Amino acid sequence: MSYICSPRRTGLPRMVLRWLQSLDLTFSPTHFRRDFSNGYLIAEIFSWYYPEDIQMHSFENGTSLAIKLSNWSQLGKFFVKRNLKPIRELIDGTIHCKPGAAEIFVQDIYTMLTNRRIKHIQDEEIDFTDRLYQDKLPMVARSTASRAIKTNIQLTEIMVEPNINKNRKKINAIIKMHMQQRLLEREQDPERFGIKQTLGERAIRRPSVMAHSISTTFMQRKASVPVPSTGSTEIRGKTGVHFKTIQVKQAERYPFDVNVTVEAPRL
Repeated sequence: MSYICSPRRTGLPRMVLRWLQSLDLTFSPTHFRRDFSNGYLIAEIFSWYYPEDIQMHSFENGTSLAIKLSNWSQLGKFFVKRNLKPIRELIDGTIHCKPGAAEIFVQDIYTMLTNRRIKHIQDEEIDFTDRLYQDKLPMVARSTASRAIKTNIQLTEIMVEPNINKNRKKINAIIKMHMQQRLLEREQDPERFGIKQTLGERAIRRPSVMAHSISTTFMQRKASVPVPSTGSTEIRGKTGVHFKTIQVKQAERYPFDVNVTVEAPRL
């Protein structure tokens, strides 16, 4: 069996495509998002390795949401029985036709059934948004915030999970991603958005000279210790002069508390 799509267009490595061809499936997948979303081909793949557990007559090749949920429900029971643990995000992304989800899930099944590893795919972070596609477009052709929400949230997601709070979190995450992308665009091309440098950004700074002068002044103040004046020695030499010790606290002048003893003559 030969496939219409080339490995480059499908996004699958050549070894995975050859593996799919060797299984002699009912029909060759040409559009991976659509063909794998209902779980029929996934069940057929596992039926070649576990024919006693999967009976293809109980699966239906349809496009409605009810058929999808029925097929994937049977697959979920099979995964539990055989102690197989596919990533739940991959299953949800495949059901809801997320970008790249079906391709990654097929490769995950390939490594699960053949004990072979695809390093350049499995080591990447799973991202089922259209971020990579948007990065390839020019700035004027990229999606707005409302368009990004419509593209990255499918209607089937809302039908399966009608919880308002969960859907609100998904929308907030998409808006946050969109705003981060917009900020990055403004940094990359400030002239297009009419961003001008502020006076502080245009000013010439010499932080090394200022830091050196400030540190030198601070060290000089810290090293200097106040000493009594020479006049007190002359007064001490005279007879009949009494002294009284006064404690003076100079906290405002120095960065630390210094207790200075000043002797005042008592005549």
